[in-house]
Amino acid sequence: MIDSSAFQGKSAAFFTLGCKLNFSETSTFGTLLREMGVRTAAKGEQADICLINTCSVTEVASRKCRQAIHRLVRQHPGAFVVVTGCYAQLEADEVSGIEGVDLVLGSNEKATLLQFLSEAWSQRVPTGSNGKPAMVVRQSHVKDIKTFAPSCSRGNRTRYFLKVQDGCDYFCTYCTIPFARGFSRNPTIASLVEQAKQAAAEGGKEIVLTGVNIGDFGKTTGERFIDLVKALDDVEDICRYRISSLEPDLLTDELIDYCAHHSRAFMPHFHIPLQSGSDTVLKLMHRHYDRQLFADKILKIKSEMPDAFIGIDVMVGSRGETPECFEETRQLLTDLPVTQLHVFPYSERPGTAALKIPYIVTAQEKRLRSKVLLDLSDNKTHDFYAAHIGQEAEVLFEKAPRGKAMHGFTRNYIRVELPPVLARPDYDNQLLRVRLGDFNATRDALRASIITDDNQQ
Repeated sequence: MIDSSAFQGKSAAFFTLGCKLNFSETSTFGTLLREMGVRTAAKGEQADICLINTCSVTEVASRKCRQAIHRLVRQHPGAFVVVTGCYAQLEADEVSGIEGVDLVLGSNEKATLLQFLSEAWSQRVPTGSNGKPAMVVRQSHVKDIKTFAPSCSRGNRTRYFLKVQDGCDYFCTYCTIPFARGFSRNPTIASLVEQAKQAAAEGGKEIVLTGVNIGDFGKTTGERFIDLVKALDDVEDICRYRISSLEPDLLTDELIDYCAHHSRAFMPHFHIPLQSGSDTVLKLMHRHYDRQLFADKILKIKSEMPDAFIGIDVMVGSRGETPECFEETRQLLTDLPVTQLHVFPYSERPGTAALKIPYIVTAQEKRLRSKVLLDLSDNKTHDFYAAHIGQEAEVLFEKAPRGKAMHGFTRNYIRVELPPVLARPDYDNQLLRVRLGDFNATRDALRASIITDDNQQ
């Protein structure tokens, strides 16, 4: 039983690193704390509680986590500091050694974060004492990470993020995520539909499906991802759904056909991890597909949905990626009708099987290869946007600071800018028809003009 009276009137500061799933979970933590009487600390205010949700997908991410923890400890002296997430799971001892940290929770334990927080909070040394509260570390072995912490949260944005799956069974040679988040697991379709209905009741119009390997949905319940998609599609008050990421081998033709021809609300927008366009490197990575399968999926999407936005994850400089292998990746991505590349330099992770691969790419060469692909991405995204100039589109707008331009996204994920002179507060979270104009000043969006706002929903 949690005694919420101890938290009445307290304030909390939150900091999140990493993926959309982490941000969704942090937002849920914030909601749970508010229900206990904890308000979010104002900017510049010293908080009573600091919660840091960490990432450890690369060494850079781990370093940023350490820096963030140190920074929040300095900014909020005397605050009760909770660290959770992937870095906390993988490096619990290291995190617990950081001065000022009071509670470290691994991936299994964050599902009951409030219980652990309440117990640890009761052990705090009274104010004015010279003592230090006891460090509490909770960390399950990877095989024991079985809990699923539900999350359907909006945070400060228009879109809701619905967590449909957690963990991963793939164990790619470069990746620590299965060790950080455990094996693949999921809730029932029925429970996710109820969360979507609740989001709709709160005024939500768009939901992004998040997870670690969401195409693997069903390992726990024996259900299928396509059946989840169809069930969510029936929640009529949700106007848009986006799928955050799908492995190529789990992106079925059935799903593509459904989204293209039968879906009411699933958008023509896909995010697909490639990692490498070289079969040699894909085998070294222990990926579950080859370059031909990946290419076939991209061409299938484009044949069914010519205007679909397709984002791609690609890693450069992994062990074994010779110049010839990189060139295979560059050429494949040049030839395919993809829209945007999310480029990540390979990072050595302790304990991963990739460390046994002999060929090592220098840091300088990784930077050069990253630039090649980032330039390619800029060109492809520019061309995709340019092809839509002059067209009509439906945009879901997001709240903007007073006097600033409003932004939103089309169905196929083109970022749109509405100049301040045309922006109105009541456009926030509204679906409006616009005419797409030329690029904005920063060339990261298309300017738009409202055709009519009679169709607000």
